[in-house]
Amino acid sequence: MITALEIKTRLTAQPFRPFRICMSDGKTYDITNHDMAWVTRNAVHVGVVMDADDIAERTVQCAILHITRVEDNVPAKAA
Repeated sequence: MITALEIKTRLTAQPFRPFRICMSDGKTYDITNHDMAWVTRNAVHVGVVMDADDIAERTVQCAILHITRVEDNVPAKAA
């Protein structure tokens, strides 16, 4: 089972390593920098539809209970 602390640890790791959140409904969310997501006790809020300045147009809430796995090695967006 994925925990809030595991996601928080990934977001604050130095150096940051991009990762993918996989949900029970089959959706995935690529976290390519540490500013794209924030963690609460029961959910991860992920910025989606990032603009050229890496500012999210909207967010999605991923219930931690529905995160099935977290994958490493998602390629970072080209600068």
